[in-house]
Amino acid sequence: MPMIEAEFAMNPDPRCACVLLLDTSGSMAGAPLLALNKGLQSFQQDLQEDALAKRRVEVAIVTFGNNGVQKVQDFVTADQFAAPTLVAGGVTPMGEGINTALDLVTQRKKEYKSNGVAYYQPWVFLITDGAPNPGSPWQEAAERIKAETAAKSLAFFGVGVADADMEVLSQITPRAIKLDGLRFGELFIWLSQSQKRVSASKPGEQTALPQVNFGAPV
Repeated sequence: MPMIEAEFAMNPDPRCACVLLLDTSGSMAGAPLLALNKGLQSFQQDLQEDALAKRRVEVAIVTFGNNGVQKVQDFVTADQFAAPTLVAGGVTPMGEGINTALDLVTQRKKEYKSNGVAYYQPWVFLITDGAPNPGSPWQEAAERIKAETAAKSLAFFGVGVADADMEVLSQITPRAIKLDGLRFGELFIWLSQSQKRVSASKPGEQTALPQVNFGAPV
């Protein structure tokens, strides 16, 4: 019989994995990144107020832009999550970032299965204010998303900020939303409330999400 990893032995609750896939390219510098960092703090605080979500929601962060693609935070349960302070710079390797996030989800699901832990449909939440670099494999990444979402293997959301290329974003995911100004606070409270609802349900159950109040679907 395989050994159960300590984190799952100590907390056998079902898991709801959520990857925040965040654009940290140079164009995010200034007010957008300040608002994003503040929103991440709101996300942390709101999740940690919920006893079930603290145990069941797992957060990982992948950034693309400053120093290329970076796994800033591997999956941790919400009670251990500490919002990082992100720094902007560089270009927009969006396709590579998406692939990294999808790989993270695939690996985490394998770990759940090998440890006998139930899990909810994972989420990937992309936030960008631009367009992919020329040569970035975003079309291939979009095909992966299409296949994964068709199989109900994950839910993928895309939020466009300021001058984001919404045409590209809507090709990446049908769940593309144009952010109203810099309403990152409302966005992250919506996301944490959604994760709370999901984590309070049974795995595989349809969960009604809160109404989007931070922008408009494309």
